[in-house]
Amino acid sequence: MTTVESLEQAIEQLSPAELARFRRWFSRFDADAWDAQIEADAAAGKLDALAEEGLAEYRSGSAAIRSMTR
Repeated sequence: MTTVESLEQAIEQLSPAELARFRRWFSRFDADAWDAQIEADAAAGKLDALAEEGLAEYRSGSAAIRSMTR
């Protein structure tokens, strides 16, 4: 049995309260992992081309401006 399969079985056994607690923990864990990956990618220059493309569109006036409100 793989670690993931073991985790799946353990999660299936959680009570509703324990599952809610796990969801809160995992949400924070996942967000922190995502933030760390974005920071590492930015530091490594992996986002530079996208940033330059966006700046070029902005400077040329061709960038689409979208409202943040709905």
